[in-house]
Amino acid sequence: MLNWRVPNSIRNPSRPQVSHFYCLGAGVCDLLIMGQAEVGCSGAEAVLNLQPNSSVAVGYHPLFGSHDDLILLELDHNLLPDVLHQRVTLRGQPDEDAVLCTQSKTYSIKFVGTSNSSFLIPQSGQFSMYDYPEDCDARVQARQLFAPIIKLAPGNMELTEVSPRLDKLRLLLSENPYKSDGVLDMEDLDTGKDKTGLYTWDDLVGMVQASNNELRSGLQALSAVEIDGYWRIVDEKYMDTILRMLLHNSILNDWSLDFLNEDEVTNLLASDGFPHKLAHHCLNVYGTKVNGGVGTGYVWKLDERRVCVHFARETLRAGKKKMEDFMGEWLKKIPDGMEAKFDMLEGEVLTEKLGVETWVRPFSISSLPSTPAERFSMLFRERSKWEWKDLHPYIRDLKVPGLSSEALLLKYTRRTQPSLDAEPIFSAR
Repeated sequence: MLNWRVPNSIRNPSRPQVSHFYCLGAGVCDLLIMGQAEVGCSGAEAVLNLQPNSSVAVGYHPLFGSHDDLILLELDHNLLPDVLHQRVTLRGQPDEDAVLCTQSKTYSIKFVGTSNSSFLIPQSGQFSMYDYPEDCDARVQARQLFAPIIKLAPGNMELTEVSPRLDKLRLLLSENPYKSDGVLDMEDLDTGKDKTGLYTWDDLVGMVQASNNELRSGLQALSAVEIDGYWRIVDEKYMDTILRMLLHNSILNDWSLDFLNEDEVTNLLASDGFPHKLAHHCLNVYGTKVNGGVGTGYVWKLDERRVCVHFARETLRAGKKKMEDFMGEWLKKIPDGMEAKFDMLEGEVLTEKLGVETWVRPFSISSLPSTPAERFSMLFRERSKWEWKDLHPYIRDLKVPGLSSEALLLKYTRRTQPSLDAEPIFSAR
């Protein structure tokens, strides 16, 4: 067990420092009260170096007190190296419960009381125990050493791995999406104008409760791009304009959508007025980099599903449509050489019967919360009952450490099955 020193409080996670104290549980301390040991002067070393079948007395340190700036933190062995080498941070705003983050994981922090209190014994020299060195020497000679207790801890902070809290990331980046006039906006920033709604990497690290790796994954899932040091999401209409221009150029220049040269594509889009950064971002959002390249440029292949989903969203931007109308409009927008299939739209649209007509309406998983409780709540506000084939696309991305998909369903839903051959139905628990 290791102490964690937080300058203000656990609710103010600014620059925590690891303190070099040590603690032994109450059961061990009972043993230590029994007698004496030949172990130098007082301090934690007296306990740590205790030999088998020997003992050392314990007593109150002159500075014994509550020491509220010292908090015990219980660590798993796998986490200990990260803590000792200061590779962890506490993250959260003053109105949020702090979380502890490693490079790749996020942990909630909870105080757990214990029936047996723990004695905190400082290292020698951490606190002055004697006014004069000869006092210590006399005690060594008299073999009347004891380990001084600086604090009595009634419990400790416990860590539990949790999912990153990335919903806030989407809210932050949605404040100021990059639009077609974004070039002018960035020029304005250079002149010192207001930067409200714009966030650097360091800003996001300080505001979003997620590890660095999880934060990067969250930015990728939102198709965010770093422009002039600020992370932005690009307005959907602007992305549509860039993609359409790319497809138009592919027809004019007889490019294969499975073999797009990065330099040719971005340079031509730049000549059409699109920044190189956004031209490359378009390839990254709708394509996949192919191994190898032509000359010095990389080769990209447009992803059929991503392109088809984009045009489905565009078709339904104004709202729901009859199935036949939707399919007709959607298929007209699909580039030659690509095949649009309705099952591509799992997690993007819902269908419903109104009389004899089937209607399609947008309902994208990207708009749903990442927290399971909030996700299921929103799903059941949308529909009181879900068939498994419709529900599964909207929950398969949920990852909660320590809980399987089946456990999540048991926790948040009720399952009914009218007959053995019928599809199961899920409703709110």
